[in-house]
Amino acid sequence: MGGPAISVRDLFVTFGKGADAVRAVRGVSFDVAEGESFGLVGESGSGKSTVLRALAGLNRDWTGAASIAGLDVATRDARLPRIAQMVFQDPYASLHPRHTVDRVLSEPLEIHGIAEVDRRVTQALEDVGLGPAFRFRYPNQLSGGQRQRVAIARALMLQPRVLLLDEPTSALDVSVQAEILNLLKRLRATQRLTMILVSHNLAVVAHMCDRLAVMSRGIVVEEMDVATLRREEPKVPYTRQLLLASKGYDRAVAARMTNED
Repeated sequence: MGGPAISVRDLFVTFGKGADAVRAVRGVSFDVAEGESFGLVGESGSGKSTVLRALAGLNRDWTGAASIAGLDVATRDARLPRIAQMVFQDPYASLHPRHTVDRVLSEPLEIHGIAEVDRRVTQALEDVGLGPAFRFRYPNQLSGGQRQRVAIARALMLQPRVLLLDEPTSALDVSVQAEILNLLKRLRATQRLTMILVSHNLAVVAHMCDRLAVMSRGIVVEEMDVATLRREEPKVPYTRQLLLASKGYDRAVAARMTNED
């Protein structure tokens, strides 16, 4: 792995003003190396998705420094959409109900003036495990898992180097979640992608990521590699509580951790 593909320094995000102001992200910093998969984990409201939206350019109201492939995110550089793309949590909301799969996948190419639309659309469907039969279907003719495959294909149409994944499986049936995660893992390998995965599910992060940052109330409380997570050796109590929650508060685990304290 080379230098950082993604760099975040002292990121602050505030919603509202005056007495109503809420600091959703407070001084977050991290780097993600080229080709790495990095997890941002924490409970709902911890600020992890807010960080991702700032990186994706969906939230412009932040301070600090953030760059992707050396490009300053704050400058709204026109090259950024061809370098980094986002996959959203809800495949039911992220696809236009009146647009066919063909239009969903063709649109990014047309906006950026990229040729060979037919070949690229066909290839994208193949890459995400959907055949040509899906090309002219509408979202309401697809299952949740198929919709998310289309959303992933759309994100890959511009051949980005970075994927920003916001809880990409949490809205799907459990039976489909593993299929989508394995698809993302395969795409990361074959297309040499760098990924940031936002999740509240530590098992998902352990499966998908090399390293992770744990967030609580807008700050990073701990950063670790996945081997440390798998050994269940977090340094801070908050991360231990997340581990307990991910295990469904297994009594034996809870007792062991209580004894360790």
